[in-house]
Amino acid sequence: MTDAPDTVVLIHGLWMTPRSWEHWRTRLEARGLTVLTPAYPGFEGEVEALRADDTPIAEAEVPATLDHLATVIEALPRPPILMGHSFGGALTQLLLARGLGAAGVAIDSAPPEGVRVTPLSQARSLFPALKNPANFRRAVGFTKEQFHYAFTNTLSREESDAAWDRYAIAAPGNWVWAYGLLANWRPGHQETYVDYTVDRAPLLFIAGEKDHIMPPAVNRSNARHWRRSPALTEYRELPGRDHWTCAAPGWEAVADLALDWALEHATAQPAAA
Repeated sequence: MTDAPDTVVLIHGLWMTPRSWEHWRTRLEARGLTVLTPAYPGFEGEVEALRADDTPIAEAEVPATLDHLATVIEALPRPPILMGHSFGGALTQLLLARGLGAAGVAIDSAPPEGVRVTPLSQARSLFPALKNPANFRRAVGFTKEQFHYAFTNTLSREESDAAWDRYAIAAPGNWVWAYGLLANWRPGHQETYVDYTVDRAPLLFIAGEKDHIMPPAVNRSNARHWRRSPALTEYRELPGRDHWTCAAPGWEAVADLALDWALEHATAQPAAA
């Protein structure tokens, strides 16, 4: 169709940079789409440089990140497909709620404010950032062992270490504290608040059965919150997939599922409430 989206915006998560999308970018471009992989403000540059100086990461802010992504999307001549992984999934939801995008896919998504499910594996995964309150003002990374548990638990340690070497950086500790642990308990709405009743473009949640840091229970609860919206919301759980699902073996099927669903539903009318 002539009005179908011709652009996909891929939104990376925490502990990552746009490099994490390198395989998806090639695959989606091969299907004739323009693919954008904007970095969060402060996350620009190569992984190696950000490891050497993580000060910009520690100073990053969620509102500025959201506004930056919105500016990228609003500059496009046609509403794009939005796909976000992990915290990028939460940002995808917030952008859709602003009326942006033709369709959205949230993969192993971090939840916006209001989702109170915290499985044990999630608490263990986030513990390196949460164990010290001083981390609120720091950039906090995973050791290779911690990364293996939180991100790549279905891979061998050798495969996991190779992924860490190429992709892993630190994350803003205040994002994990303020928007992960405390978002549902601080007074008033936080920057990750979303109006779950708003109409928006269709949204697919993709969860991994073996995901430790954003387990299926978190994604299911997040998807259920959108039942109050008239917009189309669907949930898929992929057997045997961990949080590294966008790059772990078999990632091609995940990419194809995300794109095929988004293209199919991008021009669909919102579902009945």
